[in-house]
Amino acid sequence: MSRIRLGVYLDEQGPKLGRGKIRLLEAVRAHGSISAGARAMGMAYRHAWVLIDELNRTFAEPVVLSTMGGRRGGGAQLTVWGEELVERFAEMDRIASASVESHLQALDAHLAHPRRRAASKRPRARASR
Repeated sequence: MSRIRLGVYLDEQGPKLGRGKIRLLEAVRAHGSISAGARAMGMAYRHAWVLIDELNRTFAEPVVLSTMGGRRGGGAQLTVWGEELVERFAEMDRIASASVESHLQALDAHLAHPRRRAASKRPRARASR
């Protein structure tokens, strides 16, 4: 079945906000830390940290607040704006998907049989010189 993936370019040259970053924020919210959220997604901590830092620098308000580790351990939580961002993205995604549903169904109705599509992916024999 055909589908769309919402991606929001936050600036002409700025970062893109998409499902991956939103999933990371949801994982941080669920697990209470960047490292645990990254681990749950199979993502390196450093990569998760870079993505969250990028989001925090992109917006006027931070999206995630983190506390340093130590005796009691560190942690991270979404800010009020971070929670709102997750909810707004989910709503934009729902609206975008709903608005093109009939068009996606029309595309699906005209797709080639899966076996035919798989055959077109086979490497072609090279002509001898």
